[in-house]
Amino acid sequence: MAEAEEQETGSLEESTDDSEEEESEEEPKLKYERLSNGVTEILQKDAASCMTVHDKFLALGTHYGKVYLLDIQGNITQKFDVSPVKINQISLDESGEHMGVCSEDGKVQVFGLYSGEEFHETFDCPIKIIAVHPHFVRSSCKQFVTGGKKLLLFERSWMNRWKSSVLHEGEGNIRSVKWRGHLIAWANNMGVKIFDIISKQRITNVPRDDISLRPDMYPCSLCWKDNVTLIIGWGTSIKICSVKERHASEMRDLPSRYVEIVSQFETEFYISGLAPLCDQLVVLSYVKEVSEKTEREFCARPRLDIIQPLSETCEEISSDALTVRGFQENECRDYHLEYSEGESLFYIVSPRDVVVAKERDQDDHIDWLLEKKKYEEALMAAEISQKNIKRHKMLDIGLAYVNHLVERGEYDIAARKCQKILGKNTALWEYEVYKFKEIGQLKAISPYLPRGDPVLKPLIYEMILHEFLESDYEGFATLVREWPGDLYNNSVIVQAVRDHLKKDSHNKTLLKTLAELYTYDKNYGNALEIYLTLRHKDVFQLIHKHNLFSSIKDKIVLLMDFDSEKAVDMLLDNEDKISIKKVVEELEDRPELQHVYLHKLFKRDHHKGQRYHEKQISLYAEYDRPNLLPFLRDSTHCPLEKALEICQQRNFVEETVYLLSRMGNSRSALKMIMEELHDVDKAIEFAKEQDDGELWEDLILYSIDKPPFITGLLNNIGTHVDPILLIHRIKEGMEIPNLRDSLVKILQDYNLQILLREGCKKILVADSLSLLKKMHRTQMKGVLVDEENICESCLAPVLPTDAAKPFSVVVFHCRHMFHKECLPVPSMNSPSQYCNICSAKNRGPGSAILEMKK
Repeated sequence: MAEAEEQETGSLEESTDDSEEEESEEEPKLKYERLSNGVTEILQKDAASCMTVHDKFLALGTHYGKVYLLDIQGNITQKFDVSPVKINQISLDESGEHMGVCSEDGKVQVFGLYSGEEFHETFDCPIKIIAVHPHFVRSSCKQFVTGGKKLLLFERSWMNRWKSSVLHEGEGNIRSVKWRGHLIAWANNMGVKIFDIISKQRITNVPRDDISLRPDMYPCSLCWKDNVTLIIGWGTSIKICSVKERHASEMRDLPSRYVEIVSQFETEFYISGLAPLCDQLVVLSYVKEVSEKTEREFCARPRLDIIQPLSETCEEISSDALTVRGFQENECRDYHLEYSEGESLFYIVSPRDVVVAKERDQDDHIDWLLEKKKYEEALMAAEISQKNIKRHKMLDIGLAYVNHLVERGEYDIAARKCQKILGKNTALWEYEVYKFKEIGQLKAISPYLPRGDPVLKPLIYEMILHEFLESDYEGFATLVREWPGDLYNNSVIVQAVRDHLKKDSHNKTLLKTLAELYTYDKNYGNALEIYLTLRHKDVFQLIHKHNLFSSIKDKIVLLMDFDSEKAVDMLLDNEDKISIKKVVEELEDRPELQHVYLHKLFKRDHHKGQRYHEKQISLYAEYDRPNLLPFLRDSTHCPLEKALEICQQRNFVEETVYLLSRMGNSRSALKMIMEELHDVDKAIEFAKEQDDGELWEDLILYSIDKPPFITGLLNNIGTHVDPILLIHRIKEGMEIPNLRDSLVKILQDYNLQILLREGCKKILVADSLSLLKKMHRTQMKGVLVDEENICESCLAPVLPTDAAKPFSVVVFHCRHMFHKECLPVPSMNSPSQYCNICSAKNRGPGSAILEMKK
């Protein structure tokens, strides 16, 4: 809850009791300002008794009978000396052109502020209230009411004379009145009445609840929310009444309208004024409290509450205690609440003070958030309402937020927020960096510095790099890797790193970072040397990216030692830059690496390295025997004699067998398989590949005295050699393993061959029959003959132009057509006719004919 206090500028600040202020975290709904300027001067010599509010100006009545017209800022624009005694009430019509005033000495004046018309009357009793018709400016609405001991309605007749009529009397003084549309509501000692000016009927009476309160000390507060909703506040009770139309069937002698109380509830304090705020209520309350020391009641600060009415209770939205001047001496009747509907302004009027309450705008909301140090929310609110805020700037809020975070020691968050808050303002960026330097937190802001748009001075980046270089090599390396090399003076940082390497020459982090710095400086040679020394994976990327092939011609061995696979791929992909010859020469002293290179070259292209194929035989034999035989098979440039010599020296049987067979010495190869390998399956496979009868004969002769070999032959040669040749040569009495199974397999293979032949024969016969039928169907089809077809012999149309004439046409199955008379007459020896064009033999594609006659 906020309190209003006087400042030198005349503004009223919100405050609360000390205990409440510490605990409250809820934002107030209204802000307060003391109405100053002319009002201050008036209230120094006089006391306010009443006030009314128009959208354009204010009218203030005093205890000394003066009426002042004020602008919204409280400056005096006009002054009226109405009476020597207290002004009880002022009333304005909606246009703000006519004003009614009544005073304690019974004077009533209604006059035009900008016209000469006026009404003056002095009654014999104090006139407490006055209300002019809301549309008094219209000639048909020249009406007003006054209230003292009775409620009088004054109307101007057609002869410009005023006539009065009594609307109500006999229930004590009339103390409050409000006129809205065609309805007049007033309060006397007994309750509240509503009068319909059109039907001239009183439509309701709402009795007051607490009759123990003196009506002159605790007057009734009336307020129209709209044309049909009246809010009544009296004592501690609030009633919301709705004026409704009565159904025609219920009329009889009753008024056409009636009033329904839609909400009724009690409040904690005495009500001094009411005003609507959307669907809520603003309530000015008079507060009495009991002193703990003297146990006597005293007047406390009045309260301005915003409440949400419910059917039988209400919900408090906000509550502010207001420190107005002289509140200690004021009574409930001394306070008034007036409001301006157009701008949601609320005026708290007391004898010595006038305070203006208004709804808080977005600037006020941000003020409160900043006061509560809720900078994040303030920044978000400013971002959302950039177009509506007038007193705040996002940048100022953001800088205050950063300072707050720094004060709390949350350096990383503060640095991260700089990105959003400082944006592209280089001056502010540099200022913040120096501020972080002063508190020793350059590391915190380093990840968030701008790197492209904008770019700060090189000195800023160098300062941060030096900070990391002194204390955090890894962080230094990360910044060098992430920051573009043109942000800072590269040579300065290179020299600083070299100075540190003098103390720790083998520090891999510094060496790697120095290589990256050399790269930024386009000193690729030094960078390459460091990468190779460190055996760093990025060395190949560096070579490719900057085309450093001329620099690595003498470093091929180092590259191969580091990663032979990547090195070979790179060298082979760039043969135009580093020749095969150069690579082989460089690897001469490292034959194992030379083999890796030549092997991959051979895999890519069997012919590119043909001059090195002889050398590769020895390299494969020494370092990669499993790939020797595939190499010998695929190479067409390999010297076979040299290869055979090497393989025989190393006793490589399989390779020797292949070379012997390739050189045409199949018998020696077969002999080596049988004598060296003792592998009958391999020998049989070799004989199958060569498909040479003499080899099969040699194989049978070698195997005839070896039962296991005979078994292998019986199982495998059935499809290549007649098994009878082998069986006849088997000596009687020789024990052959699995002979029965082998013979059964031979018979099965023979049966399978017979079945295959029969199956093929059936397929062949079926296909032949199918094709014959297809040919027959084709030849049986008709052939279209029309006037466009010509005789292939005489080249005249085959059909006569006169369809009535007889004709004879011969059409061959080859689709050639002739006049019958253009064909040679068939001989006795050869009665069949043939197409002269297609038939070169006795039987050709045009042997069969179709004949057309007419």
